[in-house]
Amino acid sequence: MTLYEKLADEIEGLIRKNVYREGDKLQSVRQASQQRGISITTVTRAYLLLESRGLVASKPQSGYFVSARAGGGAPRASELGLSHPAATSSPVDVSRLVLSTLRSICANDAVPLGSPYPDPGLFPFQKLNRYAYAAGRDETLLGLKDALPPGHPKLLRQIARRYLEKGMRVDPDEIIITVGATEAMNICLQAVARPGDVIAVESPTFYAMLHAIERMGMKAIEVPTHPEHGIDIAALAAIIASQPVAACMVMPNFQNPLGFLMPDERKRALVELAAKHGIPIIENGVYNELHFGNSHPSTLKSFDRKGLVLHCSSFSKSLTSAYRIGWALPGRYRDEVEKLKFLNTLTTPSLPQLAIAEFLERDGYDYHLRKIRKTYAQQARLMKAMVERFFPPGTKTSTPAGGYLLWVELPPRVDAMRLYRLALERGITVGPGQMFSVSDGYRNFIRLNYSTPWSGEIERAVIAVGKIAAACARRP
Repeated sequence: MTLYEKLADEIEGLIRKNVYREGDKLQSVRQASQQRGISITTVTRAYLLLESRGLVASKPQSGYFVSARAGGGAPRASELGLSHPAATSSPVDVSRLVLSTLRSICANDAVPLGSPYPDPGLFPFQKLNRYAYAAGRDETLLGLKDALPPGHPKLLRQIARRYLEKGMRVDPDEIIITVGATEAMNICLQAVARPGDVIAVESPTFYAMLHAIERMGMKAIEVPTHPEHGIDIAALAAIIASQPVAACMVMPNFQNPLGFLMPDERKRALVELAAKHGIPIIENGVYNELHFGNSHPSTLKSFDRKGLVLHCSSFSKSLTSAYRIGWALPGRYRDEVEKLKFLNTLTTPSLPQLAIAEFLERDGYDYHLRKIRKTYAQQARLMKAMVERFFPPGTKTSTPAGGYLLWVELPPRVDAMRLYRLALERGITVGPGQMFSVSDGYRNFIRLNYSTPWSGEIERAVIAVGKIAAACARRP
């Protein structure tokens, strides 16, 4: 436990025991720093953590006070503005915007608040490289047959065991290794739909799904999505009844950008709706290992009885983004997906497959995951508290249940693209909301990444973005 967490827990205990009561003022940051012999930054982080727990509230120029009500005054995630897109399919053309945004995010060492990638500092890169080096010296392990689809037997076995340990029975023969989850989603979509077909997606949705639809000349239809419960199943049912839908692409666990965990009963209902109409579901599960709760989330795949769920995932968010190793569990479409994998990239390199398989077998993957989950959960609370304190009145945020991304709704006058450009001039990146939709419904939304270790630089960047947003909100 860090020093600021210990301080926050100590103060929380005093609040629970009524030593501090509703409306009482806490020591000033400077007083607490001097009295306890700790830094001002440590005290500030502790107070922000208490604020995120709803136990205290800050008053400008006055300090921190015990909150008037449990949960604090911050808006709930369910109060985020919901987009209600028209139930019409649209051609997709977001790739140019996303590419230009990602290029600027990756350039010039900008503060990566807008990055879609996890910070690599928490990944066991050296260990994985040692396994890759050892495998590279053993010529008997590197035959072409193990690089061809479906993939290296050692990795297939480890992935199947991983699912089994989490309560989901998986046949290793169903698994297809791919070059990341992006390839898995692309070939799964290609296996179930054709150019011109209509694909149902969440609104907002992860832009990689829109890229797959755009690449294949298909159309997207956006379905309203609740920031805590996921895709609106009744709205999806109405769309299916009114027009042909070839497939549905969703991210039920820790969705990018909203961060929600879809409840099991809604997962079951979504799978049952798809089964009733014979519609395949492409499930993106790349964030499944990054849950903040004690239990691993269920998957749509676990409720599937007809082989209609094509489950896609990867190690890029939880272990290493450098190796680009993903996989698909394509159900009844398994043979077609394997053929498309072969036609698409022929092979998936054996060395990274073997390195990951060896790490999973020998090197404490669960211990690694516990560390990364704890870090992300702490930083999620801090980022949320900082945004709620330093962004303009009317700002609302999601409440991520996992992953490393925060969805932020700004006041209506704030144009996310203008905010993005102004922040970039300051050496700070944000993810503008326009990347997550084929409509124009998220002009005043941004996505923030909190995977980078918390630092003074990150704090200053968040405060700066808040000031820019406030200036944009005042602009006539």
